[in-house]
Amino acid sequence: MEKLPKVGVPIIIGIVIVLIVMFKSTVTIDSGQAGVLYRTFDNGVVTDEPPLGEGFHVVAPWNRVTIYEVRQQEILEQMNVLSSNGLDIRLEASVWFQPSFKDLGKLHQEKSEMYKDRVLLPAIRSAARSVVGRYTPEQLYSSKRDAIQQEIFEETKNIVKDQYIQLNEVLVRDVTLPSTIKDAIERKLKQEQESLEYEFRLVTATKEAQKQIIEAQGKADANRILSASLTDKILQDKGIEATIKLSESPNSKVVVIGSGDSGMPIILGN
Repeated sequence: MEKLPKVGVPIIIGIVIVLIVMFKSTVTIDSGQAGVLYRTFDNGVVTDEPPLGEGFHVVAPWNRVTIYEVRQQEILEQMNVLSSNGLDIRLEASVWFQPSFKDLGKLHQEKSEMYKDRVLLPAIRSAARSVVGRYTPEQLYSSKRDAIQQEIFEETKNIVKDQYIQLNEVLVRDVTLPSTIKDAIERKLKQEQESLEYEFRLVTATKEAQKQIIEAQGKADANRILSASLTDKILQDKGIEATIKLSESPNSKVVVIGSGDSGMPIILGN
């Protein structure tokens, strides 16, 4: 009876050791993640093999696995930049990115898990300052927003292209100007809009006047041609035709009283 505990203690210790080894030798990687293996006795970070994918993995207990998120991620960055004329502009941008899956080992070895703070954020800030510095506040506020967004994306992409980071998109969410400059720009835009509206009304009125002149000219030309073609003989023939039709009407009572100077009858009726 006294020997049983002495035999059981080593067994319990052995089970605990096995469990610890098993716990240290396994790693589970969730969806949207990948693992970088560090071999303690074999050149450290593994860069010449693909990273560990999703699922359950067994590794030597003396090695380590660092897990990275490889799905698309977003960073919202707010920064102060200067326009072309030296005014302070506040820019808010969203950056969509993800680490390069096949180069995850190199990213870990050279940049570490802090790669966003060490590489990506300095790159977006540098590109934003460079691009915004080419434009005036008026252009930033109105017509050039899409162009600025695309230029910041292209410049940032060039900076991080060899840094094992995949840049997907840069979105300029807001551009904040000093209140005095913003008010001045809005007044200017309003005046320009009113000027364009006035010019439109002026052009419309001019076209309407031209239309009326053309119509009046057409009527005048038609009357002149008609007057030139109406000889006495034609008028007399027309009068005879009208007289005949009037006399044939069942609703008219025709009375002929003498004749006119042209020989046409004078017709009365009800």
